[in-house]
Amino acid sequence: MKKFTTLLSVSVLGGIMTLGSYKLFVEEGDFPGSQEQRIETTGNQAFPVSNNTAIYGTNADFTEAAEKTVHAVVHVKNVAVFPKSNSVWEQYYRGGNGGKAIQGAGSGVIITPDGYIVTNNHVINGASEIEVTLNNNKTYKAEVIGTDPKADIALIKVDAKGLDYIPFGNSNNVKLGEWVLAVGNPFNLTSTVTAGIISAKARDLNAGDGTPQSYIQTDAAINPGNSGGALVNINGELIGINTAITSQTGSYVGYGFAVPSNNARKIVEDIIEFGNVQQGILGIRGADVSAPISQEFGLNVSQGVYVSDVDLGSGAAISGIREGDVIRQIDNIEVRKMADLTGYINSKRPDDVVKVTIIRGEKERVVNVTLTKYETFAIQPIGLEVANASKEELKKFKAENGVKIIRALSSDKQTMSLIGIIITEIDNQKISDVADVRSILNSKDSSEPLSVTFINPRGEEQTYIWRK
Repeated sequence: MKKFTTLLSVSVLGGIMTLGSYKLFVEEGDFPGSQEQRIETTGNQAFPVSNNTAIYGTNADFTEAAEKTVHAVVHVKNVAVFPKSNSVWEQYYRGGNGGKAIQGAGSGVIITPDGYIVTNNHVINGASEIEVTLNNNKTYKAEVIGTDPKADIALIKVDAKGLDYIPFGNSNNVKLGEWVLAVGNPFNLTSTVTAGIISAKARDLNAGDGTPQSYIQTDAAINPGNSGGALVNINGELIGINTAITSQTGSYVGYGFAVPSNNARKIVEDIIEFGNVQQGILGIRGADVSAPISQEFGLNVSQGVYVSDVDLGSGAAISGIREGDVIRQIDNIEVRKMADLTGYINSKRPDDVVKVTIIRGEKERVVNVTLTKYETFAIQPIGLEVANASKEELKKFKAENGVKIIRALSSDKQTMSLIGIIITEIDNQKISDVADVRSILNSKDSSEPLSVTFINPRGEEQTYIWRK
């Protein structure tokens, strides 16, 4: 069996950096087709957004889009800073005076003329310093404004004015077979442009293992170093942030994946306005409709999302969505699988209202659903983050109440081994949701011991006490 490994394309660089020298063109001109831009404001920040109609056909000209976008894609270097040391190793390599070393690099996309840049979180993760080099070889220090590790998106900023930038396009409008360009710095080769088409939409690389993802797939060549770079249409609009490749070798074999621009844009707007990502949810659990599911539940459809559980009090529950329904459309987006649904929801915020088309029996109905906030809470004393548990998850653990552990706040193996299990009590008080956890923790003196009761998959309870 062939085994494909999904590789986030982190470029690991040596000490020698290949410098590309390019002339910076600053010219006025329009992309092919109508070039109509608007400024959408979120909080105190305005992000340029374009409403162009994509150009199709075999005679499409890539040169205008390439010339405009190449100046707005930067080289992002993840720099480690070493303190002064008297060790033999430091004496030999750095003279014992400390120094800097490039520990990784990738690309970034300038999205405003005053220096906001979108890149991948894995490009800048763990950096002591971040260096950004423009296409004209000017170098700036960048600061991290915020990150979303789950989506692998980061927002950084340089102190500069009048920069070339790429306006956001609408990734919901991309079509299979549409021409696209990937712009970035593969293998440290500055300002590289490759061409291809949209190969697939709403591609889930997890394949049912973990939270569904929703990537744009392209056959434009994407290699290590392209991470964080731009996927643009031939109008020069940003439709994706290049993020991952699937390859046995770690290099391009015809498959590249990008975070849709609507999702990336929503993340950076949330970071600027709220300081974190505001995630809205329908409040359902489900699975892709398949032949076995259709046969087992007597469904008359072959595509969609089968609703297996509905969270009490969620927007889905309030709107009347039930277990056994099949979701076929959300707003004007066809839902063929879970990745279509989650990809669209991830571009929305809590309290947004979406129109959901469901199939119940042989009847189709449309309901309006108000998205609710995906709530989590970090229990700092034990280094764990929790979220509300579904009825299915509680049933699996034979628990009547509790919250599920979704993340460890450290890389400690013992702590990470707790991910996925249920917490039923804190300080001998039963908890049913994140609000209960927050209330108990916020009312405690941080110096007091903390008692936490876990339940394992066999339904066995274990209580541990943490002391400061």
